[in-house]
Amino acid sequence: GTSSAVVPPTVWRSGRKCRFNGRSRRRNVCLIRRDIAGFESWRKVKEHLVQEQEQLRQECVHLQSRLNAVLNECQKEREEKLLLREQLWQTGTELQQQAEFCSGLGSAACSLLWSCSAREDTVSHWLADGKLQAFLAVTAQTLEIFVKSLDEEVKTQVEDHNCQEHQFVLALARTITNIAAVTCGQDFLSNSAYNLLDTLMNLLGRMNPGVFPRLKVLMLMAVYNVSISVKGLKHITENPALLPLIWKMLDEGDWEVCLHSLRLLQSVEEVLLLLGSSLLDPNLQACVSKLTSSMQVSLRLTAQQTLEDLQALQQGWGCKKNSL
Repeated sequence: GTSSAVVPPTVWRSGRKCRFNGRSRRRNVCLIRRDIAGFESWRKVKEHLVQEQEQLRQECVHLQSRLNAVLNECQKEREEKLLLREQLWQTGTELQQQAEFCSGLGSAACSLLWSCSAREDTVSHWLADGKLQAFLAVTAQTLEIFVKSLDEEVKTQVEDHNCQEHQFVLALARTITNIAAVTCGQDFLSNSAYNLLDTLMNLLGRMNPGVFPRLKVLMLMAVYNVSISVKGLKHITENPALLPLIWKMLDEGDWEVCLHSLRLLQSVEEVLLLLGSSLLDPNLQACVSKLTSSMQVSLRLTAQQTLEDLQALQQGWGCKKNSL
């Protein structure tokens, strides 16, 4: 048969081909090492990311816990505020009811005092009892608080006959006026109640024009009654605010306020003239002269008489200056 030729295996000997194969192996090794190094770096990054993720998760859990606590606290405070608001509303309602009760009680009690004070023997008994000084101190404080409230609340500036508080304050003022209308009351107010007189004149000066004229009338009447006493007249006329006060009251829109201001002016005019010539200011006479044309008869007659007195005082003052 035909014998096939046997091809001997290729034997690679040292040469170019062998050198190329060695370089390839070294390059592969470098690549593997680089891959291994990259893997290690990636593994470390992954571990770091896992740690950061765990830390963020823990922080998130902590923040969520704090948020829940704050929400619970807010809810608790909201409920407490609602409860306090309800309690405040209830307390305000109770205080309003108590204020109305006290105003009603005060109005009734002071109305009785007012009726009793119209008798001189009652005032004498009060003085003998020794409680009148404390009553007058409470009265002065009450009037101050009420007049202050007139500046703060517009609704209280107009007299309301149905308001217990207004009736209470007016009854107090009427009682003071009646006490000052009797001799023993005048003496007591002139000697031991200077603060009350100063308070009445101060309040008259503070009240705005047109505000609560009835209260102004009663306070003017009380000051006038005290001026009948010699000591009372001396104390009242020593107050530098007296003449500006009277001047202000004469510009009041209410005719009764103007009338009692004129009567007070008549009571103190001679003493004021001795203290200075400001009583003879032409502007004051012009103000009184305007009232002589009033439609109210009593006011018109009183203004005419006052104007005549001022003119007579001015003439006498002029003659006195000329003689000097």
